[in-house]
Amino acid sequence: MGAWLEGKSLADKIKENVQAEVEKYRQSCGAVPGLAGVLVGDNPSSQIYLRTKERTCQALGIWSQILRLPADTPAESLKVKIEELNAGDHIDGILVQVPLPAHLNAHQVVSWVRPEKDVDGIHPYNLGLLLENQPGPRTCTPAGIVALIKSTGASIEGRDVVVIGRSMIVGKPLAAMLTNENGTVTICHSKTKDLAGTAARADILIAAMGKPAFVGPDFVKPGAIVIDVGTNSVSDAALIRQLYGNDPKREKDLREKGYTVVGDVQPAVVEKASFQSPVPGGIGPLTIAMLMRNTLEAFKRGRGFQL
Repeated sequence: MGAWLEGKSLADKIKENVQAEVEKYRQSCGAVPGLAGVLVGDNPSSQIYLRTKERTCQALGIWSQILRLPADTPAESLKVKIEELNAGDHIDGILVQVPLPAHLNAHQVVSWVRPEKDVDGIHPYNLGLLLENQPGPRTCTPAGIVALIKSTGASIEGRDVVVIGRSMIVGKPLAAMLTNENGTVTICHSKTKDLAGTAARADILIAAMGKPAFVGPDFVKPGAIVIDVGTNSVSDAALIRQLYGNDPKREKDLREKGYTVVGDVQPAVVEKASFQSPVPGGIGPLTIAMLMRNTLEAFKRGRGFQL
């Protein structure tokens, strides 16, 4: 049987390092990093994510603000607000919370953020830096995945790596990062033939397609490292019992919230893998930690401090 690969302890170490550096700069120059979040509309999940980021900033000594705008905010009005944040000397990082309302083009909106303030690492310019393996902000969730894999002591170099999912916030930038680490990377998606067979050849398997419990033991090579990026809200009590048995926490979630969060990978996979990241508690904490680190690095770049 493999081990569960929790992300919290690694995330805590990253945040401790960020907090120590923030305090050092506060004492030496009287300035701290600043992070602005932009929320358009009232998506409940987005509100929770931004509140979590805001609380983390407060805990680490990073100045933060959230700009909340109505769901019907016109594109031009949003552009003006982002340009105001771009011009703010006290703001080192800007993140636009997705998903955006349907009338707004996410690619266009992200491109309005100055690349040096793009702490999500998804601006086209920064994605170009990633492809060229040049220094720059890295997309938060993929950066967390790479750090979690390395925390096992395993080398990515020369390993067969399969990424299931090709989104611009996880799958594609992650594939580039793993290639930069000299992994041999295959990206799979809904059109891939023999998906299970392709996945089962991987030494490192990352599932990021947004399908609850899609990846079962037949997808997994014995001894593989399996990283689960899925965060799916599931309300089917029979499916939850099938996957987790009589799990008190998940039963409580179903009673109180009407759903529980399930990853893309079945928990039974841990019997076959060397490591499997859980959901929740795997990649999620690292995504926030990497955002904090990106904000600190944006602050340092903007003021000419050594990275």
